[in-house]
Amino acid sequence: MIEQMQLRDLGVIAQATLPIGPGFTAITGETGAGKTMVVTGLGLLLGQRADSGAVRAGAAQASVEGVWIVPRVGPVADRVHEAGGEVEPIDDAQVELYLGRTLSAEGRSRASVGGRSAPAGVLADLADHLVVVHGQSDQLRLRSAAAQRDALDRFGGAGIADALAAYQHDFQQWRDIDRELAELHEERDARAREAADLRVALADIEQADPQPGEDVELARRAERLANAEALREAAATAHAALSSEDDEPDATGLVAHARRSLERAAGDDPALQELADQAADVGYRIADLAQGIATYLADLDETGPHELAAVEERRAQLGALVRAHGTLEAVIALRESGSARLAELDDDGDRIERLTGQRTAAASALDEAAAALTAARTAAATRLGAAVTEEVHALAMPDARVEVAVTPAAATAHGRDEIAILLAPHQGAQARPVARSASGGELSRVMLAIEVVIAGTDPVPTFVFDEVDAGIGGAAAIEVGRRLGTLARSAQVIAVTHLAQVAAFATNHLSVVKSSDGTVTSSSVRRLQGSEREAEMARLLSGLADSDAALTHARELLALAQAHP
Repeated sequence: MIEQMQLRDLGVIAQATLPIGPGFTAITGETGAGKTMVVTGLGLLLGQRADSGAVRAGAAQASVEGVWIVPRVGPVADRVHEAGGEVEPIDDAQVELYLGRTLSAEGRSRASVGGRSAPAGVLADLADHLVVVHGQSDQLRLRSAAAQRDALDRFGGAGIADALAAYQHDFQQWRDIDRELAELHEERDARAREAADLRVALADIEQADPQPGEDVELARRAERLANAEALREAAATAHAALSSEDDEPDATGLVAHARRSLERAAGDDPALQELADQAADVGYRIADLAQGIATYLADLDETGPHELAAVEERRAQLGALVRAHGTLEAVIALRESGSARLAELDDDGDRIERLTGQRTAAASALDEAAAALTAARTAAATRLGAAVTEEVHALAMPDARVEVAVTPAAATAHGRDEIAILLAPHQGAQARPVARSASGGELSRVMLAIEVVIAGTDPVPTFVFDEVDAGIGGAAAIEVGRRLGTLARSAQVIAVTHLAQVAAFATNHLSVVKSSDGTVTSSSVRRLQGSEREAEMARLLSGLADSDAALTHARELLALAQAHP
């Protein structure tokens, strides 16, 4: 439910606060005062396309803010939380939700949901759960085949909902199987080529038997072997410096000589013994180092050109695999997963046979689910047609007949039914699609009748009607007002109207008031009560707010509305 809206610099409205609340709110005003800007502002809050032409002349931007009261738990609260917004708790069952939209004169638009910036698409997502808007010229719920189907399904309640859920489950299974079969048939040649290529690739990989990290180790070995002579020379020089086999002085001999010198003098100064021990330790380390270098030289001497050739040959073998598959890790991964993929490819014939059988079974289940859904819709269509016919009789169409036709159609995710709402406006007339057989006034009344009937089984939180009473008057207008009042018992109703007969049944009457200083025209919104409301009703009736006859008629209408059961 919309609790309040604030408009700033939208159309001719400079600034206005609309206290709405529960029940039936009527919005009236002089022609050109900006009544429809209320609906425009609401559309902006519901994610509709922003038109920079709606920004008030001379203003930098227009803004709309709204406060909704929504259930604490449900799709609205869930979507707000997904968008990062917050809600304000009212009690254990309800929360307040703040929505906002700004529109710059250059055409830029920004939205906020629960105090957080959000794409306008989030507002559009929330709209389906918050408001149903009916405009004067686009009765979408009567012109759209999808909307007519949705109206019937809403009226049918759990019976249709359960049948539709079962159908959609079976439809999805059938479509998945059918798509997989089609892909198998279309890609059979490609899959055969893939299987042949995979066999060759797996044979090459098995023959090479690559190991993790082998390419890095081979690169290191190749580098070592390619520089074997330089390595040998460096190691031999180092070994000779540490332990020479000739009579040349070396580190081993020099350290041994130093140790002996220290030991001979240690008798005169015991401190030298510690130094001698350190020299001995150095000698042991030099000996170990010399032995390690000797071992390295022996190993290096055992290698030769034949080993380098073998390493390069192995690197070339692995390189061919890497070029074919990207990396050595990918090659090893293919070896591990390729067998399973090959088994899947080789099983195409058996899979097609299995899937064909599964598709036949799925099609049979889908036929049963579609028949059950059609039966549920047909039964609901009969009830809906009768209920709407009764409603339009009360709306000054005593001889009209409304039918809801359910006819076979191609299978979609919504069933195998085409839903059409038909109208025979008078006796003897053939029932035809309502959008083509009804006048503007009749279309408005049929739409209202449908909403009143459906609201009893699947209430929408808020209905907004933008001058849907155009083209009617007199007794028909009174009945429209009466039905809007009835609808307001189960949902919030907001109606922009130019008829006093409709506005009389409102529990909240707002007037868009136009003022002018001679250069700039602006509008604001006022809540009307008492004599102010009577004067506005008189103006709607006669164009004269102070006409005694019109005031008398206005008071009669208000008394009639107050007596509305």
